[in-house]
Amino acid sequence: MSVSRVSAIGALALTGALALSACASENPAPAGNTAGAGGTAAVNADCFEGDLKAEGSSAQKNAIDEAISAYQTACGDANIDYQPSGSGAGIKQFIAKQVDFAGSDSALKTEEKDGIIESEEAKNSCGSDAWNLPMVTGPVAIAYNVEGVDKLVLNADVAAKIFNGEITTWDDAAIAELNKDVKLPSTPIKVYFRSDESGTTENFTKYLKAAAPEAWPHETGKKWTGKGEGKEKSAGVATATQGQDGAITYVEWSYAQQNQLAMAAIDSGSGPVELTAESAGKTVATAQQVGTGNDLALKIDYATKEEGAYPIVLVTYEIVCSKYADAETGKKVKSFLKSFASDEVQGSLTTQGYAPLPAEVATKVKAAIDAIS
Repeated sequence: MSVSRVSAIGALALTGALALSACASENPAPAGNTAGAGGTAAVNADCFEGDLKAEGSSAQKNAIDEAISAYQTACGDANIDYQPSGSGAGIKQFIAKQVDFAGSDSALKTEEKDGIIESEEAKNSCGSDAWNLPMVTGPVAIAYNVEGVDKLVLNADVAAKIFNGEITTWDDAAIAELNKDVKLPSTPIKVYFRSDESGTTENFTKYLKAAAPEAWPHETGKKWTGKGEGKEKSAGVATATQGQDGAITYVEWSYAQQNQLAMAAIDSGSGPVELTAESAGKTVATAQQVGTGNDLALKIDYATKEEGAYPIVLVTYEIVCSKYADAETGKKVKSFLKSFASDEVQGSLTTQGYAPLPAEVATKVKAAIDAIS
């Protein structure tokens, strides 16, 4: 079972938060009463007993581990197993009915690719529409390890040329132009990329394609098509970068933080913007819904020039059946995701390197979860 450890104090705080959230939804307390004798009973009524199995995005691993820990602290008879096998693997397992929901850093494809249409395959597997529910906002860092370089500014054009093998040393004139006050070494650039099918790869290449189409000639997708050396999963590229002077990679903010990697500020035309929960949230808040009804697939503007917006972000979706063939499974998925989407759990994710869902998105997600049956 993949479960993150939290301190006793943190666990108690999250347990209390989950109790209040469940109580409010099932049995609203009178104004001014935030506890009440019915709080624990209401949580137990909302908790499920038994197993829930999911698989997919490694980008959301630390976030979903936090959510699982909070839920299982409050609901001791629930066993939630999430395997961070990658977005592509998670979707395949969901379609094959091997897991109850999937985590993916990109929504189900609605057009044919590699001989299948993911949304249709998922619908056939569910026997009902499959929904993409955005749950985790995961900024993607351009993380690097260059001795003596603590601050770095990149733009999409230069980043594309680095990851496509056209810029090969750290003192290249294009990098120096963006970093005039930084002493850049002649160290060779070592690019690391995700070797497994990854929604992180897809979102990063969408950024490069949208913001620097001439410098990035490749198609977007879960499979890497640029240059460099492949490492498996987010942990693999982060660890490799940490151990190699001159290394650079694209990886989720949480993994960059865990491995104490330096992260580039991104200049989209309005000045360098450092990666923060606030700057990433500005980009997600402008995303357009492209799914219909409770299918909340979003289109992110990776080429945004909004001041203060960090443009390289991904949204991890929990892919669910709108109506489960087994009603008990539907109740389990609904119960856990209600907790995951709660303001309390979303707020706790900032400590793990994620940004909470913007309010306008969170409201739609909660309504969609309520509609799962």
